[in-house]
Amino acid sequence: MSNGPLPNKVDPRKLAEREVRITGVADLNRMPILCQSLIGTDGSIKVDLQFAVDEQRIRTITGNAEGHVFMTCQRCLDPVEVAVEVDFNLALAVSEDAAKQLPRVYDPLIIGDEEIELLSVVEEELILSLPHDAYHDDCSIKTSYGDAGAVTETNDKPNPFSVLAQLKANNK
Repeated sequence: MSNGPLPNKVDPRKLAEREVRITGVADLNRMPILCQSLIGTDGSIKVDLQFAVDEQRIRTITGNAEGHVFMTCQRCLDPVEVAVEVDFNLALAVSEDAAKQLPRVYDPLIIGDEEIELLSVVEEELILSLPHDAYHDDCSIKTSYGDAGAVTETNDKPNPFSVLAQLKANNK
């Protein structure tokens, strides 16, 4: 069992055979692809992974990762705190063909014959768990769409396409 920062590279086959549990903290600043969707790189994610071999002799990685990140509120454009949580239920496969043979209860993780970057696996799963659009629960910005309230606007600007309507009417 490990506790602290996550190791960079691991051999998941050996860890599964020994039924190793890795718990630790993953700093957001070490996950650049995830940070592209976030505001700032401060913070960390708690990770708890269990490597094992199931009754069908399939090597697996189960566990979870959870934490809080900041994204841009799509209503007011201010930072909004978002809780992220992902459950892992991965089965190791050496190739695409081997991945197709796995039971559907597992998500395949194609590893080939190499060690894996554990942080990259966690990062990819976290990216998939992010909400598409983040909002404050009580955002005060009113929009003309959705439940945030309707805004009635008086538009005194001329329609730029009115000239086209006149041309079309003249051609008839």
